[in-house]
Amino acid sequence: MALIPGHGTRRPDDIVIGPLDLAARVDEALAVQAVAFGLGPEEVAVRRQIVLRHLTCPGARALGATAPDGGLVGFVYGMPNDRRHWWSTVVEPYLRARGLDHWLDDSFVITELHVHPSHQNRGIGRALITTITDGAAEPRSILSAIDTDSPARALYRSLGYVDLARQVLFPSAPVPYAVMGAPLPLRRRRGTRDGIDFHRPSPPG
Repeated sequence: MALIPGHGTRRPDDIVIGPLDLAARVDEALAVQAVAFGLGPEEVAVRRQIVLRHLTCPGARALGATAPDGGLVGFVYGMPNDRRHWWSTVVEPYLRARGLDHWLDDSFVITELHVHPSHQNRGIGRALITTITDGAAEPRSILSAIDTDSPARALYRSLGYVDLARQVLFPSAPVPYAVMGAPLPLRRRRGTRDGIDFHRPSPPG
């Protein structure tokens, strides 16, 4: 991959990974998420407000994966973790029970990472998450994902994420989650392609 001045990183399939004004393109980003997971209009509307609220948090950043026609085919966003945030208040007791709640400090949390189904299996998810965490000042990263042995979780493990807590229950979420953490920078693997390049939407919050 070569850097394209002023645009970001261009992948071999002409997908460009670069900064994203997520507030301005929130509907386009949520359309990607909705296609991937069959979200209905009501859930999209709820998530829209959550995303816009998250973007007001100090240090929140987003990257997009853009096709040659300018369309958004994937996105990631995250921020320095804050124990006062809803997500942290839910996972903190699970981590504390294992003596791992220090992971909530000095961590960059991956809030959402999604790739359109027609562009999965091309390494876009890996490029998005490694690029956004490469720009983090924090020494580690945390995220939550559905607690199943899925291709998404395999991707995170290949990047160096390990399980910090499992069977984490979020209010209104129908299935349990796992909280995962990794030291930064994330691990690189040469000559490999990802499986599914996204994780299930995080619980609203």
